[in-house]
Amino acid sequence: MKTLWDKGIDMPHDVKQFTIGNDMHWDKRLALYDVQGSKAHANMLGTTGLLTPRETEQLLKALDTVEARMKNGTFPIPEGAEDIHSAMEFFLVEELGAIGKKIHAGRSRNDQVLTAIHLYIKDVCKNLNEKIHTLFTELQKKSKTYADVLMPGYTHARPAMPSSFALWLGAYAELLVDDVYQLHAVWHLCNQNPLGSAAGYGNSFPLDREATTHILGFGTLKYNSIAAQMSRGRTERSLAYAMAMMAGTLNRLASDCCLFSGPDYRFFDFPEALTTGSSIMPHKKNPDVWELIRAHTNAIQGVPGQITLLCTNLTHGYHRDYQLLKDLLFPAVDRLMDCFDMALVMIRHIQVNRHLFESDKYDQIFTVEEVNRLVMSGMPFRDAYHKVAQSLKEGTYTACKTITHTHSGSIGNLEWDKIDKKMEAAQALFL
Repeated sequence: MKTLWDKGIDMPHDVKQFTIGNDMHWDKRLALYDVQGSKAHANMLGTTGLLTPRETEQLLKALDTVEARMKNGTFPIPEGAEDIHSAMEFFLVEELGAIGKKIHAGRSRNDQVLTAIHLYIKDVCKNLNEKIHTLFTELQKKSKTYADVLMPGYTHARPAMPSSFALWLGAYAELLVDDVYQLHAVWHLCNQNPLGSAAGYGNSFPLDREATTHILGFGTLKYNSIAAQMSRGRTERSLAYAMAMMAGTLNRLASDCCLFSGPDYRFFDFPEALTTGSSIMPHKKNPDVWELIRAHTNAIQGVPGQITLLCTNLTHGYHRDYQLLKDLLFPAVDRLMDCFDMALVMIRHIQVNRHLFESDKYDQIFTVEEVNRLVMSGMPFRDAYHKVAQSLKEGTYTACKTITHTHSGSIGNLEWDKIDKKMEAAQALFL
């Protein structure tokens, strides 16, 4: 099949396939966004007189057909098509003849693809935001359920001070608020219309870029044509960094759940149906879901570095290197969505051990509480510290497991309502 840029010279098949790469596979997720951009472009060409009203109507009708066929899976993709953008233009030409050839006036595949990517990433941000909010809600719910159940807090991977399941679960909920703000920064970055920048240097057609900005729902234009083109790679990298932050949150939660659900700790457990067994050891109950979340999120945290290296040392303007961004970013988006779904399933079914402190195993983590009680009775802090340390050394220390934390954010005052309000404020940015 001929390319849009065909000049009568045959390219060897293996070279052509190498340059196409995985574009057709990944472009399918951009297809409907490309239709949106093409409709906006056709409307604008009509209002500026570059298309007649009749031509505009025919193009928009044909694009409606493209959209419907893409949605039901019947859109014809010609053998050897370079990408979905080419396939769509070939379809319009086949349906409308010369009129179909007019759709590309005033744009390049560069700004065509950029527009689709901007629209796609905006939707990815909204979808990830919804998944964050769903997990946040479940973490807050579980935090309230186990408000009075203590667990050991650790520093240096050693028992340190009293914590609680409510404090632990609520911590991950509040971290997700930060992730929403980072995600909104990406959405804001992508909320700038690159359409009309063509190959990066504009063109001599009297385009109305403000019109396409309004039609496509962008907040503003990416005014400078070169700046618009240089957003390729930057937008993908910004999403990758936001995803790495979210992945970091899930990764630490997964690590906690892998370790502390084990038989050496028994802080909590998960139903056997959500674990796997061993082909040789009958007793095994493996946290494979959490281990895979941990592995996937580790891989996702490496994507910003991969994208940065791919885009390093490129001069301004388009380079074919950018084609590989989809190979790096799109699978990571899918994996992160899956990780959120699986983390939600696991947290919904967590089974907390309410009896951790019935033995003396964790008595020493209450030493700080004893120090504080002495200070409250009038003893200087350092004297109280040494007094309790001496009792440990002499074996006379006795743990008092009564906790009276009252300050904001402590075991006894978790401020759920205020954290909920923080999330509401973050969520409102996407409305």
